[in-house]
This record gives sequence, structure tokens and C-alpha cells, in this order.
Amino acid sequence: MSGSIEVRQFLLRYEGADGGSTSLSGGVPAQRGPSEGQRVSDDQVRRARLAVAAGALDVEDCVQLLEMLGLSPGDDGQAPVQR
Repeated sequence: MSGSIEVRQFLLRYEGADGGSTSLSGGVPAQRGPSEGQRVSDDQVRRARLAVAAGALDVEDCVQLLEMLGLSPGDDGQAPVQR
């Protein structure tokens, strides 16, 4: 990936200095039941952001992809996919 340091710095702005674990080996999540709703967890959003960053060509590409997928935080600090 070209510009990977820039993309990591971009993601750190949204995830804080710790960035959480970067391991993507969490496995496939179980299907949600009808009573569990459709809420996307913070970990799922973090992993999705990392996957987008891994495929992005540069920072601008990463920003555009995150916005299109609803993964960039809104004014309230929460990603649209979590609302």
C-alpha cells in the first residue's frame, strides 16, 4: 500500500493514540438474532477501518472510502453505521 504511514496517522486521529489491537484474526462474528438489533460494535468499525486503510492508495482515497461506507465519525463522534 502506498502511503501507509499517512493512512495510519489518519486512522489514529479517529481511534486515539493506542489504536487498539491491529490483529484481524478475530474470526467471523455470529449472526445476530432478532432481539439483538443491528448495532455495529466499536471493534467491527475499527476492523473495517483497518481493512479500508489496507486497500487505500493514499490518505485521500482512504478518507473517501471511509465516508462512502459510513465509517468516518460524524459530528457526534459516532460512525453512521453505528446509529
